[in-house]
Amino acid sequence: MSEPTLAALIEALRRQPGIGAKSAQRIAFHLLQHDREGMRSLARALESASARVQHCERCHTFTEAALCDICRDDTRDARQLCVVETPADQAALERTGSYRGLYFVLLGRISPLDGVGAREIGAAELLRRAADGVTQEVILATNFTAEGEATAHVLSEALRARGLKVTRLARGVPIGSELEYVDLGTIAHALVDRH
Repeated sequence: MSEPTLAALIEALRRQPGIGAKSAQRIAFHLLQHDREGMRSLARALESASARVQHCERCHTFTEAALCDICRDDTRDARQLCVVETPADQAALERTGSYRGLYFVLLGRISPLDGVGAREIGAAELLRRAADGVTQEVILATNFTAEGEATAHVLSEALRARGLKVTRLARGVPIGSELEYVDLGTIAHALVDRH
């Protein structure tokens, strides 16, 4: 492919999760050939999100304000703090409608092979937040992958050492799965049956 602009578009698409070289090329060709307006709309949405969306100062999910809607909602149960790996995991839990507490989004998981430790995922900030005098239970809702389990173990030990009640999602969520892709009923049962 000798056209630099087209090659740059395909490469930008290819960098996204789940999109390989062929899919990126197919998407680029489709947009250019059949959906120029959709392409312009996507470009505007990407530019706007890049400029306006940031992390919540309190829980780290995505928001356009200093605090997200959930952190500002005084009807939420501030005694419960649910710890998830990503904003996508938080959104999956919210879609179940079974949890009315607050969140802390780690923005990652412990992965020694990738050089990611407790410091890089904000463990110290989580510990400060959980020891706020209001939080009574910390629910560890990390994914049931090897890294998610390691993250839950490290955080659980640190939280319990500070006298906090720590629970984990029940095993209704299949091992090796990520919350973002688990059906809502399974997530809801796992929240209710946490231990």
